[in-house]
Amino acid sequence: MASKYFYLNLIPESLIASNLPPQEFGAYIAVGTKFYSRGEAVFFQLNERLDLSAFTGDDPAQIAEPHADGSPKHSDYLASYRVLERIPLEAIGALYLTTDDGRVLEIERGEYVPDPARQLHLYQEFCPATPAVASRLAPAEFATAVTEPSAPIHFPRLVFAELILDGLANDPLGGEIGDLPYRELEHLRHCLASFSEHSPKATKNVTRRLFGRINYRTMRHGFFVGDQTGLAHYPMPSTRELEGTHYSWWRSAQALSR
Repeated sequence: MASKYFYLNLIPESLIASNLPPQEFGAYIAVGTKFYSRGEAVFFQLNERLDLSAFTGDDPAQIAEPHADGSPKHSDYLASYRVLERIPLEAIGALYLTTDDGRVLEIERGEYVPDPARQLHLYQEFCPATPAVASRLAPAEFATAVTEPSAPIHFPRLVFAELILDGLANDPLGGEIGDLPYRELEHLRHCLASFSEHSPKATKNVTRRLFGRINYRTMRHGFFVGDQTGLAHYPMPSTRELEGTHYSWWRSAQALSR
């Protein structure tokens, strides 16, 4: 019997069943079977005992069945609307980051240690929306705020990443930008500087879409999945670990960022 895997793909949001294990699935999603298309992919592996009744009325035994010739079913799309909010947080497993040439990095859940000295933050939302957002809220506070049911605009749950800000994190107008790769730096400075002690505003959209291409080297603390019940953290490995243990993936990610 062929193995079956379930994935929550973030770009675009979709629930996918497959006979391919994560590394092979990531390569397939990024480049296809004949390398006709290329694009980064970000997805979670889900618990194989996931209850699918909320997504499909199909016989579970018929989902992701291999082809008649025995070859694996690469992708069986089960849902593409409001998927994230319907999956129990405990069913979400490892995170996989795929470069546009199909190299895959696995990240397990880890503990998040806040940085009390950091005053400002830049977040890239991934699912269910994709704005880049400046905020004075730390990740846990940000997740709670944007999923607050009483807010006029809110998400049931959100996947987002924290991006590097270098000197702008504490001095948005005069801080050193280092080698920040963002195109709209003056606009970003203005957004960060808009948070004053006397302003009740805690977040401000920097862009209404992905902040350019997915640039993995800008991921500061990694990825987060947050809602009113808590925050799951997927910490990005240090540069030293990426250069030593995950060199081929990191080299591909670096090439992609230039």
